[in-house]
Amino acid sequence: MKSVNVVKFVVRPGEEDTFLDAHRHGKAKWPGLERGFIIRTGERSYCLVGLWSDADALAAARPDMIRTLGAFRASLEEQPGRGLTDAASGPIVLEL
Repeated sequence: MKSVNVVKFVVRPGEEDTFLDAHRHGKAKWPGLERGFIIRTGERSYCLVGLWSDADALAAARPDMIRTLGAFRASLEEQPGRGLTDAASGPIVLEL
């Protein structure tokens, strides 16, 4: 069953290019990731949305995702009560 992960980030002022560059040119191409998007949800807030072949592929990619986070960790702001990222994931239960 296909799965999705969504991660919210708040980027420090002037660090948007660092954040986006960490994901460009295949740097975020992990096995099992079928499609990925970064959307701007506010002035400095972004969400990464990933579509995965299944939950196992998503789980297996977590160490790689954490390594990628290391490339831009300093460009992020803490989110009150959540840390640097606010992540959720799960199986698709209804496709529209």
